[in-house]
Amino acid sequence: MIARLTALGAALAASPALAATGPFFSLRNTDFIVLLAFLAFIGILMYYRVPSAIARLLDKRAEGIKGDIAEARRLRDEAQEIYANYERRQREVQGQADAIVANARREALAQADKAKVDLQTSIDRRLQTAQDQISAAETEAVRAVRNQAVQVAMAAATEVLGRQMGPQDRSAGIDRAIDDVAHHLN
Repeated sequence: MIARLTALGAALAASPALAATGPFFSLRNTDFIVLLAFLAFIGILMYYRVPSAIARLLDKRAEGIKGDIAEARRLRDEAQEIYANYERRQREVQGQADAIVANARREALAQADKAKVDLQTSIDRRLQTAQDQISAAETEAVRAVRNQAVQVAMAAATEVLGRQMGPQDRSAGIDRAIDDVAHHLN
């Protein structure tokens, strides 16, 4: 504990408050020496024009900052313009996309209507073809029945005539038939 008290006493004895003793304008007064050193330092700074150099550096820095601010404003304005262009293009593209979708819907409806008309036309054509085929089949059936009837009639007539006519009458009938055919063909 005694060591601590001695250290505290030595520290108080060496403090600057105790160093400034005697008259103020004495070279032994540390406050006066500090004042003289400070005034000499200020004088040297003024002699070498350090404040004006510092002012020039500060002005140059201020100009640089102003330039940076102007560049930042220009960039901000340019970015806003680009953003506005982007939004405008986006609206245009959205409008075009909406128009394309609407046009595609119209075309799809038109194609559906055309497909319905084409389907109806195809159905009508197929019905007409079927009716034509039915008419042709009826005509062919009537012709086949006629031909069969003619053949049956001719066979019956041949048989009846064959019983009623003799061989000489038959030759004369064949000759007459050949002449009739030759006459009709010429």
